[in-house]
Amino acid sequence: MIAADTLVRNIGQLVNPASDRVARGGEANALRVERDACIAAREGRICFIGPEKKLPQACRLEPGGLELDAGGQVALPGLVDPHTHLPFAGTRQDEFQQKLQGVSYQEIAARGGGIHSTVRRTREISPDELVETCRRRLDRMLLAGTTTVEAKSGYGLDLETEMKQLRALQALSGRHPVAIVPTFMGAHEVPGEFRGRNRDYLDHLLEAVLPRVREERLAEFVDIFCEQGYFSYEESEAYLSRAAAMGFRIKMHADEFTSNGAAELAARLGAVSAEHLIAIRDDEIAAIAASGTACVLLPGVSFFLRLGRYAPARKILDAGGIVALGSDFNPGSSMISSQLFVFHLGVFQLGLTIEQALNAVTINAAYAVDRQERAGSLAVGKDLDLLLLDIPDYQYLAYHPGIDPLRTVLKSGRVVVHDRRVVGPTRPQEKP
Repeated sequence: MIAADTLVRNIGQLVNPASDRVARGGEANALRVERDACIAAREGRICFIGPEKKLPQACRLEPGGLELDAGGQVALPGLVDPHTHLPFAGTRQDEFQQKLQGVSYQEIAARGGGIHSTVRRTREISPDELVETCRRRLDRMLLAGTTTVEAKSGYGLDLETEMKQLRALQALSGRHPVAIVPTFMGAHEVPGEFRGRNRDYLDHLLEAVLPRVREERLAEFVDIFCEQGYFSYEESEAYLSRAAAMGFRIKMHADEFTSNGAAELAARLGAVSAEHLIAIRDDEIAAIAASGTACVLLPGVSFFLRLGRYAPARKILDAGGIVALGSDFNPGSSMISSQLFVFHLGVFQLGLTIEQALNAVTINAAYAVDRQERAGSLAVGKDLDLLLLDIPDYQYLAYHPGIDPLRTVLKSGRVVVHDRRVVGPTRPQEKP
């Protein structure tokens, strides 16, 4: 008999994705739903999940262990956000006003705004201020159900600031309940000092910056913005191939505004994910759907920029592909940090079913950051990352948008949100 230190009982409806690894193609239109279930964990890992009547024969709660009555609420796995630009300074609501008046993302960038505006502020902010800024943002994400988040650098574009961004993420790992997956994205844009010399800048990243990142183990993935006006197909291929040879896993910003074959390149290079894909072509859909590369769609960008078009999620699924959803939280094109809101965009704007959208923000999102063995579903051996929602059943989550149904969050078996408030050691004075 297993001795558990955490027990959640009286779960009205326990909702799991279709698979504990990845749900691709038609499989993503299903969920596994259990009623009157309970979950037990030991040292943060699930050791029992199933009907409460089977619990006494399977495990026992240790004296002093946590017993939580779910009160018949709906339980979901913690949400995973596979694409954010978390460590940045400042906001750009002035540019947002211009966008509302019809000025495009590209036009604002050409005027000196956009990424370069945030780069200036991120270079100026102190390391401690950046850590505190990120902590507050993680609190908001946690309150919306995100328990694992990918976070990219890329608002430094120089050695000092890129390292500052990644070190801020490292400082928060273990201090904040949300698990952070760090990605180096120095190839987000070309800084002014390298203007017109894309290849020289990429060589600088490969020779001067990435070795330092690797030495300090500050990033797991390397990403690049493969897009007209940023980095070309050929530049992206050369850069990512060399980064992979250095031991990094790769991701790609691909086919966001125009298609240059980036999604096909991501699949051919074995990227963990290709991200955006608003402009993906049909031949690229066929290539990526046949691969193991996840398609991370970011409907918040189309919504926030009012583009009038979204990534073809249903086409990708119909072709047998892997669809995940992320927030793309960033100050310029998606100031959206709630994966619950992204779930709603998946249903109402991408045309996904409730089941497809839930798979996309849980197990497929975990797969897109290579965390499917620990997160994305509730299964024996995985972390007890659990959401309790005050709704009658999971379908109601899409039926009644705009409400705040999340009452309790457990991260690795520890209560980190109680009665819609963040609890536990997330404050900056609590040094490791």
